Amino acid sequence: MAKDRSQRDDYTGPLRRLLLWIVCLCLLAVFLVWRIDNPRVERFRAQVADTIVPSMGWAMAPVNGVVNLMRDFQSYQRLADQNRELRSELRQMRAWKEAALQLEQENARLLDLNNVRLDPRLTFVTGVVLADSGSPFRQSVLLNVGARDGIMDGWAAMDGIGLVGRISGTGKNTARVILLTDAASSVPALVQPSGQSALVAGDNTPVPLIDFLENPDLVRPGDRVISSGDGGVFPAGLLIGQIAVDPAGRLRVRLSADYERLEFLRVLRHLGTEAVTDPGDIVVPQTDATVQVDDDG
Repeated sequence: MAKDRSQRDDYTGPLRRLLLWIVCLCLLAVFLVWRIDNPRVERFRAQVADTIVPSMGWAMAPVNGVVNLMRDFQSYQRLADQNRELRSELRQMRAWKEAALQLEQENARLLDLNNVRLDPRLTFVTGVVLADSGSPFRQSVLLNVGARDGIMDGWAAMDGIGLVGRISGTGKNTARVILLTDAASSVPALVQPSGQSALVAGDNTPVPLIDFLENPDLVRPGDRVISSGDGGVFPAGLLIGQIAVDPAGRLRVRLSADYERLEFLRVLRHLGTEAVTDPGDIVVPQTDATVQVDDDG
């Protein structure tokens, strides 16, 4: 085995040197040919370039691929930057959209307040809901209007659709509204179209009970419930809600007011109903001229 290796080395060493000399001579010949300034050599160089260079496109393919890859990477980086900018703008647009929706809802509720048809003799003060009680045993909200605005205890408070509650406690700049859902709330009501008198009593649930109904057989789910005006607490004809029946078979009122979004409330100035002392005044009001004629007669 050692002899075979020595023989192999004896042949490969001179062969390597021979190949090295051949490569050096070829390079020297190419150098000399490329440096000789002769028309024939120039034509030879042109022919060699025309023959070899077009066929060397495969050698430039990796270089072109790397260049294209770098260009693609730069383009991807620009796209990533644009994508980040678009995401930032999208977040801003979402915030603006949310603000626009809130303003639209607020505007709609204010328009509802303006479109509610009330007794023309009733005036009102619109207040903003500042906070609620947050207690499961007390259902109330706080308004930013109070005694300085002429608010008095017992006045009715409405949202854009229906009755919400009554004023119970006023300060100089604030007033508290006891909601119809509060256990301390009881409102005389009238069920239409049957005309049955009842009492809407809160029990700290979103759907108050119907108590003291004259004839429950005449009442159907979906009947309209309005304030009756009995006792002079509330004006008559204020919408409260509709009749509903709970799983236990008890009659309740599905309130028309949107208690989930109480932001603005309209407090009705109601100084009570004028008492009638003379039934004749209802038909023919007494005037000074009538009194004078009676005196002359």
